[in-house]
Amino acid sequence: MLTEWLDAVPPLLVYVAVGLVIGIESMGIPLPGEVVLVAAALMASHHDGVSPLWVGVAASAGAIIGDTAGYALGKRFGPRIFGWAGEKFPSHFSQDKVGRAQALFERFGAWAVFFGRFVALLRILSGPLAATMGMHYGKFLLANAAGGIAWAGGTTAAVYFVGEAAEHYLAEFSWIALVVVLLAVVGFSVRARLRRSPR
Repeated sequence: MLTEWLDAVPPLLVYVAVGLVIGIESMGIPLPGEVVLVAAALMASHHDGVSPLWVGVAASAGAIIGDTAGYALGKRFGPRIFGWAGEKFPSHFSQDKVGRAQALFERFGAWAVFFGRFVALLRILSGPLAATMGMHYGKFLLANAAGGIAWAGGTTAAVYFVGEAAEHYLAEFSWIALVVVLLAVVGFSVRARLRRSPR
């Protein structure tokens, strides 16, 4: 049943969803971009029509375009954008979190943009924060593009090949068992993150 449903999903829809969700997240709006990317890469390992290459391309494009839009918003509205975001998304844009991200940007500059792509909080803040701190757009774009491609391509490849290996070993199990295992892993990961996050 699940395999039939997955086979019926048009590949173009998968690519658009990946690019759109990651793009909106990269603008500064908290969405589960990494979860969507992982799901699409897993899907590519089980769905002949979905290409891991195009999943990576869509994710990279979403990351680069979204961060650029976030940079433009930061340039247009300045630091007050974080006040607005703090009211709408207090758990993501508290003064403490924005302050920590700002300290990282002050210390590491463009490297914070590059490596920030691999950290959920910095992934959301990167564009607006770089603009409000006066980082030159060319410098930002270079770090943003390199980080976006490395994150999107690396995540897609890792999940795709793990999915291929898992399919070989899980061939005897039902899809229901696989879904239960994946949900358990996600649940434990979320729980661990919540425990680590400052209260």
